Amino acid sequence: MSVDDWIGPASGSRSLSYMKSQDIPWADRVRVLVIWTLFMIAAIIILAAPLALGDQVRLQEGDVARTDVVAPRQVTYISEILTQQRRESAANAVLDVYDPPQARVGRQQLTLANQILDFIVTVRSDSLTDAATKTAYIEAITRLDLPPATVERIVALLAPAWERTAAEVQVVLERAMREEIRENNLEDERRKVSARVRLDLPEEDAAVVSEVVQDLLVPNSFYNATLTEQRQQSARENVEPVTATVERDETILRAGDIVTSMDVEALDALGLRRTDWSLTDFRAATAIMLLLGLVYLYYFWRQEPQLWLGISVSLIIALCMIAFITIAKVVIPTHTLLPFLVPYAALTMLLSVAVRFRLALVITGLFTILVGWLSAGDVALMAYVFLPGLVGAIKLRRGERLASFAWAAVYVAVTNTLIVLAFTIGAGDWDVRGLAELVGAGFFNGLIAVTITLLGVYLVGALFGVTTSLQLMEISRPTHPLLRQLLLKAPGTYHHTLIVANMAERAAEAIGADALLTRVGAYYHDVGKTIRPYFFIENRSDDNDPHARLDSYTSAQVIIAHVKDGMDLAQKYHLPKRVRAFIPEHHGTQSVSYFYHQAVKQAGSADEVDRTQFEYPGPKPQSRETAITMLADSAEATVRSKHPATVEELEKVVSDSVQSRLLSGQLDDTPLTVEDLRTVQRAFVDVLRGLQHPRVDYPAEAQPGQAATALPDQLPPPAQPDISPPEESKEPALVNQGSGSTSVF
Repeated sequence: MSVDDWIGPASGSRSLSYMKSQDIPWADRVRVLVIWTLFMIAAIIILAAPLALGDQVRLQEGDVARTDVVAPRQVTYISEILTQQRRESAANAVLDVYDPPQARVGRQQLTLANQILDFIVTVRSDSLTDAATKTAYIEAITRLDLPPATVERIVALLAPAWERTAAEVQVVLERAMREEIRENNLEDERRKVSARVRLDLPEEDAAVVSEVVQDLLVPNSFYNATLTEQRQQSARENVEPVTATVERDETILRAGDIVTSMDVEALDALGLRRTDWSLTDFRAATAIMLLLGLVYLYYFWRQEPQLWLGISVSLIIALCMIAFITIAKVVIPTHTLLPFLVPYAALTMLLSVAVRFRLALVITGLFTILVGWLSAGDVALMAYVFLPGLVGAIKLRRGERLASFAWAAVYVAVTNTLIVLAFTIGAGDWDVRGLAELVGAGFFNGLIAVTITLLGVYLVGALFGVTTSLQLMEISRPTHPLLRQLLLKAPGTYHHTLIVANMAERAAEAIGADALLTRVGAYYHDVGKTIRPYFFIENRSDDNDPHARLDSYTSAQVIIAHVKDGMDLAQKYHLPKRVRAFIPEHHGTQSVSYFYHQAVKQAGSADEVDRTQFEYPGPKPQSRETAITMLADSAEATVRSKHPATVEELEKVVSDSVQSRLLSGQLDDTPLTVEDLRTVQRAFVDVLRGLQHPRVDYPAEAQPGQAATALPDQLPPPAQPDISPPEESKEPALVNQGSGSTSVF
């Protein structure tokens, strides 16, 4: 019978048990949220704090420098001061804007001229008035300021001459008022009037025309302040930001110099000026951290809900981020070479090994954005933060071998070098000394990053109880004291353990579970049997049955006790928490059915027997890895007891074993899908088929002195395994002791 037979192919993608964010208890959520709230506060304080670094100085504009201040690195920055100066120069270069000449003004002046000329004609024609009075009347005209000689000439002119002069005044005035006359060029236009008078007029008459017209000239084009300001503002906006460059080792200030605004700006660009707490910096740090925090919380909520269940992973991530944020805050603003020595790749590789690769990439991506904010958008440094860690984590994988750490160091160093070359040479910077320093820093960075990752993996395992690949590789060695005890004290159980480990590892690989954890956990799942190995039939070589002298309750408790004994041994030998979980979970809450039925038979009724005395304490398997180990343990024991003769029989035995665990509810708390179970079943069959293959019955060798038996022309057919049912005995269920499909104990 296959999985399809007892569940149905239509439900192949249904999850047996899965975890959603809404399934997480609020107590667990609150603990994790408290950790991240404290992390956010600490990160904001670190980013906004005015760190008192050794190279920084406390100077303001107008202060006197007490020591020389030398630039530790080259920096090119946008100078607000130079930019503002250039913008003001551009605005000042804009000419004042005047409105076009207004004909209305010219008409007003011509009308005024006619009125004045008419008045002069009236005064001149008055025969009862003497010349002195006439002169006084003309001098009294308010719009004219004529010299006495000109007034006397006007009075003395004969009528025909005056008529020609008056007509010329109107002509010259009209011609002059057609020009653009501003307040700032009025005098220039008045000086041009004499050149506009007819040349055939006598000089004295021409002087009269010039004097009158000059007094009547007024501006006809006026300053437009609004339009001028608009053009000045447009000129300011068209000025590109001005950059300033400070070269490495350039002296910015000498002792005794008075600090200027340009000096302050250069010090700020280099991060050399120590400042006090700034509300602006605090707001900026809060904004960037809230943005990154919301992105992470969304990912955490949607993609990693299981991380709510424990605080270890959150503590690891928070502490790693605090450490790297602090380092970045210290080295990035004030140094050139030191930022390229910081082992950023260690963050990605450590989280990849200790937690998981996908989460490590998310954290590194958010940290890269933060580095870009600290470095004012330095793309080269952002690439230096993200790419080497990505390459190193891919090469390191789960860090199951020390050699992989060495190769990861090489890959990180090479990636660092390529990034430096790409951004330095690609930008046309051929500073050989600086390039050599950066390349050397990149290589050294790779060694530092992997060293920190290796130390971090051990510290994470020791301090936070996180199971790492290095821990698993270390405790999986046959020389481990606990495995040595299992081999020496319970050899049958040890052999069973090896087979179960192979089956479970193959199945875990097939469904994408943690194969290494599964294999190591299977090694230790029955380690408790080393305390009383003779109570388990696989470790007995004679017919002496210790259960014959015990009642059913006692025998069941002795069998069940190997779980508690195993947990005690695991605690004593400091096995990782995730490995310890295999000991109770590989039995779940199943019953020791043989002794239970024996007790029922003796009592005469099931009501007279307390079934809980025959059940394992559990819990049921909580992960795919422990569930696979339970299924492998059951399938191996069942196959070993039934000896299937064909592949079809083997598949049926394995399928029935898996079915019994599923229908009894032992897999309810695991995220295994039905498709996973199909894959697990196929993996079990592949492994067990190799173990159940028949052997050739070789002929006996001839004894000395005897003739050798002639070999047949053809080898005999392979001997078929004995598939007849075992003979009845006093303890028929003990053939499956510890993990069979009929009785699991």
